[in-house]
Amino acid sequence: MKAIGIKAPGGPEMLELREVPAPVPGPGEVLIDVVAAGINRADVQQRRGFYPPPAGASDILGLEVSGRIAGFGPNVAKAFSKGDKVIALLSGGGYAQQVAVSAEQVLRIPAGVDVVTAAALPEVAATVYSNLFMTAQLQAGETVLIHGGTGGIGVMAVQLAKALGANVAATSGSEEKTSTLTAFLGVDIAINYREQDFVEVLRERTGGHGADVILDVVGAKYLQRNVDALAQYGRLVIIGMQGGTTAELDLGMLVSKRAAIIGTTLRARPTEEKGAIMNAVREHVWPLVSNGKVKTLVAKTFPLAQAAQAHAYFDSGEHMGKVLLTV
Repeated sequence: MKAIGIKAPGGPEMLELREVPAPVPGPGEVLIDVVAAGINRADVQQRRGFYPPPAGASDILGLEVSGRIAGFGPNVAKAFSKGDKVIALLSGGGYAQQVAVSAEQVLRIPAGVDVVTAAALPEVAATVYSNLFMTAQLQAGETVLIHGGTGGIGVMAVQLAKALGANVAATSGSEEKTSTLTAFLGVDIAINYREQDFVEVLRERTGGHGADVILDVVGAKYLQRNVDALAQYGRLVIIGMQGGTTAELDLGMLVSKRAAIIGTTLRARPTEEKGAIMNAVREHVWPLVSNGKVKTLVAKTFPLAQAAQAHAYFDSGEHMGKVLLTV
């Protein structure tokens, strides 16, 4: 089959279309004919040589796909049939014509979503629901700050938080993106981080309360300021390190607020945990997608053979929403 390989760690030009052996589904796994794959920040880090796949995972890029069931390994417990339209959360292997994955990490596509657009859902839905609601326990009426509000994770996080009844603040890097946050996504507090200090804006707009929960993809660069922005008993959930991995922190501020810092990753979790998250997504997120309360925002699609161009576009930061590869 055809898949995207990495010639050497580096820029988008290091991606190439190549012929590789087709996957064979093992016990409990299904084989999926891939229709589309989502591009994520983790793919970029792996391409650069900074984020190797977990032990036993495919070294092909791609953490989420949509497609159709093509076959089964032995002992598949979930009731799928050949041809079913599905999405899958992966540990790797998505930039390819086929992928084999545990049936526990596969869901049928929610009603009203086409099979290409569906590729924008699995990683962001699982990441956001597991972190904001299962881990941080975000509650209706609380204030949540979401960094990178117009990225794939951000768009989903804003909408799910709004649907729950939270007060939502989000950052972005341009006036155009800030307008999108307000007009399209209904954000209560939209902050242009290039021109505004998110800590000061949040304090002013919340009457000094701050954020009960912060979902952060930046990491070290924002660590102290995130703690500054937290409310009493606030929860900072770090899911990305675009701004580095090492920072100093005023522990006195953290302790005085009785706040918590939580670091999580989805890719390396065991199948059982991913299965539990996907079941929660099916129960709590899919109904919101089907009734239109949560919309899927796709910035642009590229053919699989143009993965290098797709990564260059992703790296530019110009996109709002998900970037997809179509097979």
